[in-house]
Amino acid sequence: MTTQALAFQLLNGATFAALLFVVASGFTLVFGLMRIVNLAHGALYLMGGYIGLTAVQRTGSFAVGLLVAFLAAALLGFLTDRVFLRFVKGIVLSQVLLTLGLALTLGDLALVVWGGDPLTVPVPDLLRGPFRFGGMAYPRYRLFVLAVGVVLFVLLWALLNHTRLGALIRAGVDDAEMVDALGIDITRIFTWTFMLGASLAGLGGTLGGAFLTLYPGADGEILVFSLAVVIIGGLGSLTGAAVGSLLVGYLATFGQVLFPELAYFVIFGPVAALLAFRPMGLFGRAQ
Repeated sequence: MTTQALAFQLLNGATFAALLFVVASGFTLVFGLMRIVNLAHGALYLMGGYIGLTAVQRTGSFAVGLLVAFLAAALLGFLTDRVFLRFVKGIVLSQVLLTLGLALTLGDLALVVWGGDPLTVPVPDLLRGPFRFGGMAYPRYRLFVLAVGVVLFVLLWALLNHTRLGALIRAGVDDAEMVDALGIDITRIFTWTFMLGASLAGLGGTLGGAFLTLYPGADGEILVFSLAVVIIGGLGSLTGAAVGSLLVGYLATFGQVLFPELAYFVIFGPVAALLAFRPMGLFGRAQ
């Protein structure tokens, strides 16, 4: 592999990792912090992508598509939390079955509405074409996704560590009864957190739909990658989600290039080895 080809694949891994972080950060909020096993997270990604695609086609604005996908996924997250999950809080197996059924339902609904052909979200002219630097050309849009991932990490880190809402979320995870006894509606806080996690999945669906395409089954694939990211990084750790996204992004990219017949083993083999020595993940802590 030449130096230029290596640099190209390094950028591919970084941009894919940025997309994974957008999706997995929402999964970290819901699964890692709130301990809600939401297997419909991948379906929210897919629905967000399709809804964003429709919005872009109707309005001609990629920014509007991102906003609509974000809000639509937030609404789906609200309905999921308040209508369905409120009855099975703390019951892990019931959460798994309920959210799996919801994921299958949303997947079938998407198939009926948008069909089974792969679809691509159109991007604005500003983000089309290559960006040339150092004698190499690289797609502008993938660099945009990388920038979005970095900005999102900074915003979420500031939210969780330097705002009252972030303090309430962390306190509610550690001792929800005490927070509730102080007169704070922790249920509402958790609902807003769940909506934020869902909206990030929807945002990731529109971002990813522009270069990974949208198709039936994409929800399951992104869910598996998100699970790997969260487990590698450690439950509830935003830094862990970022590091896990980088590891999975690079393993997936170079695995497909160097060992295409062992692409999944290249990802999940190291995950199994890591968990054998650090069951809580790289940045996880015992609960």
